[in-house]
Amino acid sequence: MHAFDVLGDPVRRRILELLATGEQTSGAVVAVIQEEFGISQPAVSQHLRVLRESGFATVRAVGTRRLYTVDAGPLREVDDWLDRFRGFWGQRLDALGTELARGKRERRLRDEAEGSGS
Repeated sequence: MHAFDVLGDPVRRRILELLATGEQTSGAVVAVIQEEFGISQPAVSQHLRVLRESGFATVRAVGTRRLYTVDAGPLREVDDWLDRFRGFWGQRLDALGTELARGKRERRLRDEAEGSGS
């Protein structure tokens, strides 16, 4: 399964967000996902399985509990793919920074002019 197929599902994205805060038991993940999405425990387990099989999550057993964590490898691949598009954002953010600086300078000059005119 392609990384964007995995990440295209809002339930799987939410599970990854939960796991990004630290290791989580499957029960804790199920409780949150059931509350937020109203899906069954088997459905949540299926999403966890997809994340595990696609390499986005790892699981370890501690007694009868299953503890899930994020595996950053596939996320680095997504980040590498997105890297080719960051230039588009960078140019726009640079332009925004210029406009913000210009506005601050104009306000400062206006405030100084009003202060010296009194």
